Amino acid sequence: MRRTTPVAIAAAAVLLTACGSQSGGDKGGGDSGKVSPSASAPSAGGACAPHVELTAGDNGRTVCVTKGGELRLTLDGTRARPWQPVRTSGNALRAINSGFVIQPGDATAAYQALAPGTAKLTSARPLCAEPTAPGQVSCKGIQEWTVTVRVK
Repeated sequence: MRRTTPVAIAAAAVLLTACGSQSGGDKGGGDSGKVSPSASAPSAGGACAPHVELTAGDNGRTVCVTKGGELRLTLDGTRARPWQPVRTSGNALRAINSGFVIQPGDATAAYQALAPGTAKLTSARPLCAEPTAPGQVSCKGIQEWTVTVRVK
């Protein structure tokens, strides 16, 4: 085997690994692989709060908001890796005017806790930006975001 073959294989592995990671220049990630819940987002075991704010770091969490309370969320994205609009299931939440200015790639939403019950909020975005030049690596990975909301 030629000496350049192992080097080429190692370079390909590094490129594929880097596809899913975020560089310092891409300010749209909002998360660095660490889960750091928002200060105002109570845990599943905690008491319900009248106001809850969510970010990409709250992915996978269950939060509780009191009936009549408000839930706001901001998912920071980029033009190259935009978040899809947030979808909601269930009848516990009602979308309200969030009053946010939306930046390209961001997903923002605001809800009023309408009735006791459970709702699920979801969004997704590409893991990698689309290639902009021949020879660049492309990936088809999707970063999903889901939060379960209990209203009491």
